[in-house]
Amino acid sequence: MAMSAAEVVGACIEQGVTLATAESLTAGLVAARIADVPGCSAMLRGGVVAYATEAKEQVLGLDPALLEHVVSEPVAAELARAATRVLDSDIGVGTTGVAGPDWLDGEPPGTVWIAVFDRRTELALTSKLQLSGDRATIREGTVSASLALVLQVLSEPGE
Repeated sequence: MAMSAAEVVGACIEQGVTLATAESLTAGLVAARIADVPGCSAMLRGGVVAYATEAKEQVLGLDPALLEHVVSEPVAAELARAATRVLDSDIGVGTTGVAGPDWLDGEPPGTVWIAVFDRRTELALTSKLQLSGDRATIREGTVSASLALVLQVLSEPGE
């Protein structure tokens, strides 16, 4: 886990890019993992925890119509995009999903959408996860997958 965050920090610094998060399901855990890494202030712009649906609309400017199905690929992508806009970063990470134990939005616990948006290329990568375990396990799995997706975006050729 720490290795991935350290890799993300190193890759961002090496490429001279900044990163920000807009997190729902993970409630700031992605930003917190990155902040655990010494030297992260060179690349971490910040994070917005938009747990409530209203916060996604009011703080991050997501379209209310989009938020009718909050556990979805478009919401994850827009969270990632909003992170870059609101916090003026190159890379944005968005997380949304169901930590459980109850279903949400017609989706079972462990259903997660993550997205990473690169403002330099306008490229967004998204991924759907089906995780199992308790709330903490689902959230930690989401953090790991999010960091891996950031590394994937940073390794894509063609800026």
